Amino acid sequence: MGRLDGKAALVTGGGSGIGRAMSLRFAEEGAAVMVADIVADSAAETAETIARDGGRAASAAVDVTDAEAVKRAVESTSGELGGLDVVVNNAGVTIVGAAHELPEEQWDRGLAINLKSVYLVSRAAWPIFKRRGAGCIISTSSIAGLWGTPSNAAYGASKAAVIMLTKCMALDGARDSIRVNCVCPGMIDTPMIDGYFSDQPDPEAARTVAIGMQPLGRLGEPADVAEAFVYLASDESRWVTGSVLIVDGGLTSGIWSP
Repeated sequence: MGRLDGKAALVTGGGSGIGRAMSLRFAEEGAAVMVADIVADSAAETAETIARDGGRAASAAVDVTDAEAVKRAVESTSGELGGLDVVVNNAGVTIVGAAHELPEEQWDRGLAINLKSVYLVSRAAWPIFKRRGAGCIISTSSIAGLWGTPSNAAYGASKAAVIMLTKCMALDGARDSIRVNCVCPGMIDTPMIDGYFSDQPDPEAARTVAIGMQPLGRLGEPADVAEAFVYLASDESRWVTGSVLIVDGGLTSGIWSP
């Protein structure tokens, strides 16, 4: 018996990285999954992998900054999968640059994807959860929302805001048993962090430095983070809301000297 048997989940940014790993794990644990991603082929490939492995999934191309597109995706999930129990706000982008150097359009685009999308998707799902008298919202924040780093102003601000949005929505949803939590991954070996390294003056040196910072001696894998989402989506966490679960290999625990 799977930990998510009978549940239907919508995962944004589900076509790659943590979102893909999470979608696969949700399906392994018995959930029906709507894989949503702005890259239609990536979403479809993830859903097809789930289906080949005997799971139940559908896919949708969704721009999470478009309120109408988000609303259609939520309605489609409920219709195609027979309900909606879990929403995962995982879509995100890196935003590299100091505040005084960052072009305004990059700031606006980054915060729209990383922060506004959490509001849009959660708002669209809220009436369904309220009618059911239960629901689960999980968002991907970051350790960048917990501590400051150079040339990371917009990204850090967006992820810190996701943490506070999570706490406020948890209080707003408590009376209707709508649980809201977030996960703060550390440095995870995904296409996103590859893009971050690529934006540095010496990408290979940046990767080497990042690995050297890790108390557990490696970057995290998407599967390491996916397990946290499975827990928060399951009934095992039925008394957990407003929480920030850090999955970072000990990186934010303190000063590390290898």
